[in-house]
Formats: sequence, structure tokens, C-alpha cells
Amino acid sequence: MKLKKIRLGDLLIENGLITEAQLKVALNESKKSGKKLGETLIDLDYIDENTIIDVLSEQLGIDKVTTEDIHFEKPLKEILPEKLARKFKVVPVDFKDNEMIVATNDPTNIFMLDEIGRITKKEIIPAIIAKDDLFNALEKIYGTEDRLYKIVSDVENKIVELGSDEEIAKSVAEDSSVVMLVDGIISKAISERASDIHIEPDEDVLRVRYRVDGILHEVLSLSKVLHPAVISRIKIMSDIDIAEKRVPQDGRFKIRKDFKDIDFRVSTLPTNYGEKVVLRILDREQALLDLSNIGMDEYSLSVYKNIIDKPYGIILIAGPTGSGKTTTLYASLNKLNSLEKNIITVEDPIEYNFKLINQVNVDETAGLTFANALRSILRQDPDIIMVGEIRDRETAEISIQASLTGHLVLSTIHTNDAASSIVRLVEMGIEPYLVATSLIGVVGQRLVRKICPYCKVEYKPDAEISAMLGIEENVPIYRGEGCEKCKYTGYQGRIGIYEVMGVGKKIRGVIAKGGSTDDIKQVALENGFRQMRESGFELVKKGVTTLEEVLRVTVIKE
Repeated sequence: MKLKKIRLGDLLIENGLITEAQLKVALNESKKSGKKLGETLIDLDYIDENTIIDVLSEQLGIDKVTTEDIHFEKPLKEILPEKLARKFKVVPVDFKDNEMIVATNDPTNIFMLDEIGRITKKEIIPAIIAKDDLFNALEKIYGTEDRLYKIVSDVENKIVELGSDEEIAKSVAEDSSVVMLVDGIISKAISERASDIHIEPDEDVLRVRYRVDGILHEVLSLSKVLHPAVISRIKIMSDIDIAEKRVPQDGRFKIRKDFKDIDFRVSTLPTNYGEKVVLRILDREQALLDLSNIGMDEYSLSVYKNIIDKPYGIILIAGPTGSGKTTTLYASLNKLNSLEKNIITVEDPIEYNFKLINQVNVDETAGLTFANALRSILRQDPDIIMVGEIRDRETAEISIQASLTGHLVLSTIHTNDAASSIVRLVEMGIEPYLVATSLIGVVGQRLVRKICPYCKVEYKPDAEISAMLGIEENVPIYRGEGCEKCKYTGYQGRIGIYEVMGVGKKIRGVIAKGGSTDDIKQVALENGFRQMRESGFELVKKGVTTLEEVLRVTVIKE
């Protein structure tokens, strides 16, 4: 099948989907970033991927496909070699006699399709597929686990050949097979939507675990002889001292995969069986979330938007580690960011880079603490200040003084809910009247797992659960049965549940008098405050998550 040559930009203009001015901006941005035009248009929010797919499908006369249309039961990887599929980012859909249907996210690339036909000696019938479906299908057809274990065998043989002395770890770490092994572990983690990779030595094994949707799963159990080489390779990538094994170290690196820039924050920790490494995966696209897309319900979102529109005061985002506080902070900065405002952040470490925002990385070894950085920031004529975390009295005091002198200050604090965050500031040694005067709002949050859409089923809860949710008996709710797509967990992805407490006149009065967490919460409830578990229950009733998930992450006091 021969395709006609099409210029995507001209096609979209002809259909009235973008303007010539938008095309010009996108072409310039595409040249700078090296990304394809379609991808750049989507990044700029000029158009969405589904619209591009619909237009190309119609104009080129080709089918749209999803993973549901791919014949996985056939030996697809034998008809289209993995190296070719991954090089050109295409996936085989089906084949018959001398024909092969190949799906791509870029069907305008005629040269690529001709090359695949030449190499495979097949007549190529192109189809178009969404980017996420493309990469999911690649992993399902070609996999990574089998390839990883084959690489593991090669590495083990090499180490046995050279000897397991740790002094040769660096040379082994630069070997192509070790590079492929670490790259494979990282690629598999990305494809499985992991947020963290744990590489940890035990007495006789090297264990690899991924944190997916907040829960750790073991994915590989390797020979302990691989430990020095794997750890050394990660240290080299992260610019960490290979020779130092006695103290914790931090580093970072970035890669580009599947059209996306992905950052990794690396932490090493000496344990009794050797160094453990944790890699935090930081997908830059998550940092560009809009407030309306982070999962906050309409009521909480309206309250929060009213708070961050104020010109000065302190806003706290509260929750334990891994509850999504940084995402909420960055989404808030995205809303506030403009040429008219001087926004400065002090973070430990900087997780994502933003245009127009001046970001400062804490470096305690050089004496640059949160408090010291804040003092300098106040001499930089800021409008908005973001403090990564309020950890101590000194940082809290400077943040409060900044808010009292006309600055909007956003920060996080490690507490269980919104009300206890206020009391925590007082416990740090801040005078209650200063907390009452400066604080304008607190957000408490957690992350809950979402029900897998592929195995979602409804069921009727018992009377006790119905009463807890505030629904009539026999009204169905949902859960996931477990399937291949969700690794039989019943869940896929996460969403936030929130409680947003605006600090108004009545709550200020309670704070100034040194009121307890319960006192503050009681007054807030009388003024329409909705607690986190109520937000969670709403998601249960909407079929987004399960009651078990909400109860797992929230504390319900009798």
C-alpha cells in the first residue's frame, strides 16, 4: 500500500484545527527540542493526540488501532524482529501470506515504512496507533524480563571469568552487558509505571523491586555476584563517588525514552549486606499538571483556588512521604507562573525545572540550608516563594516573616492532616498569634490507587458499608477483579484525595488561643470543611477507587 506524502502542519490548518501562527510557533519549538511536529503541537496544548490520529486516519485512508486490535496470540516477534520494531517505534498488528499490518504513531514517515518492507520482504499495510498503546504493545510482544535474564547470565559469566573482587567493579560496570542490564531494569520500570526502583542486597541475593501505584513488588531476584557491578554502573550514571561505600550519597541523571525526558534521583545507603540504591523516577510530564487534573474534587478545588489567588500569606501542603505533595506544589506554581511575577523556590532537591521560575537547590555541605537560602531570596524582590519543606523552627520563622511582609509562601509539612499541621507549627516554637496571622490555607492529601478499567466490575456492598458511604442499600459500587494489564492487583494508576482548609476569622481565633487539633477541626467542620475521607468516599461512589483503598490511607477516629 502506497501512502501519499502529507505535511501534517498544512493538513491541520486545512481542517481548521490549528492556526498558521500556532504552526509557526510549533515548528520553531520543534527545531529547538528535536521533537516531531505532532508531539510538539500536543505539548503546546494546541491539539490533542486523538484529533491528530483521526485526521491522519481519514486523510491517509488507514485504520486506527488500539492494543485490543493486535493479534498477540500470533508469533509477531518472529515476523518483525525486536531490533527493527524498537528502532522505528512500530508494532506488528497482524500478518497473512506476504502482507503485514504495522501500526505507528507517525504514518507520514513513508521512508521508514519502505525500509521495514525492504528488510522484512513483506508488503506493509500501515495503521495508526496512540503513543501509549504503541509502547504498551511493544513491551507485551517483545517483553523485557526474558531479555533481562539472558543479559544477567552473560554478566554473571563475565564476572566469574574476571573474578568477583570489588576492585574490578568499575571496569565491569562499563562493560556493555552490565550497561544493558541496568538499562533493561530502568526500561522495564518505566514501562510498568513504577515511581521507584529499589536495588537491594540480601544475604545471598540481589533483589530488584519496583514501587507501582504506591506498593512495592519484587520483579527480579539476581545472583549476589552482580551487586558490585550493578551499583557501580548506577553510580557512574549518577556522577557518584564509586570508591565511597561507607556513607550515603545522592546523585541524579536523565534519559530520553519513548519521546519523553525522564529524570532519576538516586540515593545510596550502606547496609549490613552492602550498598542499597533507590532510584526515584521523575516524569517531567507530571510536573506540568494543571490543578484541575490532579484529582481534587470540585468543592476542594474551588476553595483552594480562592486561597492561592491571595497576594500574601502561607499555604501548607500536608501529608506523609509519597502522598503527592510535590505534584500539588508544582501544579500550584504552574497556575501562578507568569511574566509579571518573580517566583523563587528553594528545594532539596530540585525535582523538575520550570521556565520563568528561579529554583535554588539546598546544599547543606556548602552551608546553603533552607533558612540561609530563604534569607537571600528575600533580597531578590520575590512575589511568590516556594519552600520545599518546613523542617525546623528557623525555616518556619523566616517563612512567616516573608508572608507578613507581603509575599505568598507555599511549602510542605509532614503531618497527617490539615488541622494537625497548624498545631505542628506551634510545637516547633512559633507563637500561636503569628501562625494565626500568617497562615491562609492548608491542604491535607493522600494518594489512592484507581480501579483497573480493564477488569472493573460492580458489586452490591453490605448494609454497613452502604451506611458508611451514605448510599442506599443495593446501590452497586465497584472493584477490580485483577487481570494481566494490572498485574492481577485490581488497580492501575493513582489519584489524590484531599481536604482543603481555608484559615478564616473563626479558625484564626482558635489558633491564637492555642487550640488543639480537634478544636481547629471542629470549627472548620462547622464552616463547611470536608475531610479527606469524604473526598475518598466520593471517589468510591463514582467508581474511581475502592473503599478498602480509602480506609488504607486515611485514619478514621471514632
